[in-house]
Order: sequence, then structure tokens, then C-alpha cells
Amino acid sequence: MAKSVFEKNGGYFIDGVAYMDCKITGEPVANVSTEAKSVIGSRAVMGMVGMPDEPEQKQPTGRPAGWHFMAEFVDKDGNVFHKGKEQPKLFGTLKPTKVKTPKKKAKRRSKEEILIARAADKKKTLKKAVKKQKDFINHKFGG
Repeated sequence: MAKSVFEKNGGYFIDGVAYMDCKITGEPVANVSTEAKSVIGSRAVMGMVGMPDEPEQKQPTGRPAGWHFMAEFVDKDGNVFHKGKEQPKLFGTLKPTKVKTPKKKAKRRSKEEILIARAADKKKTLKKAVKKQKDFINHKFGG
């Protein structure tokens, strides 16, 4: 049987999947094109290029969210901003802007928490009703 160009270049098939050995590490690389002359595996490429660096985390400025949309904002250092643009001429002339923190929204309760709260209310109401009934009996019959 005559070898194809793919097999002459070092390719082979396992269960109908085309493989070729990496020209650097010699590891088998699966699903290669039958047009390929040679391949370099992912491990060899990572060795040449190196791991990507972690992106730097942005440092918080200490300014509130949306400060650059405010008509006027003065930070704690005395820098004055008008709609997000710094006004160096006004540095230190105004008091820092007081930031109102928004009210925290109530966390949505689970069905179980709602049922527990309802049971507690019912227990409280029944206790009041029993006390009222006892007071009525004591008042009426002098017990």
C-alpha cells in the first residue's frame, strides 16, 4: 500500500483520527490536518512563549461610584472636579463633598424563612389571644 503525503511527513491515524508527533517534544498531537507537514504541540508553544501575566488589579481611588458624573466633586485631598474634569485653580478652596451612602436593599427571603416568620407571628398572636381570654375570665368571674 502506498503512503500518502501526510504519512510521509510523519502523520498517522488512530481510530480514524489524524495524529502527528510534535517536532519539539515528540508528543502526539491529535486532530491535525492531513495537509500538515509538521506540528508543534501546545506544551512546546507555552514553553517558548511563557505563561501570560495576570492583569493588574485596579487600585480603588477612594472616590464614590459615579463621582465623575457629579456637577462638582471635591475629594478628601482638596482636588476639585467639575463633571469629572479636575480644576487645579480651585485646589483647596472648597470643603470635601459629603457622600450619601445608598440604603441597603432588603435581601430577598427564602420560602423557608417566610414560613418561619409566619409561624412566629401566629404563635405570638395565639399567645396574646390566650392571655386576653384569661384576663376576661379573671375579670368576669373574679378568679
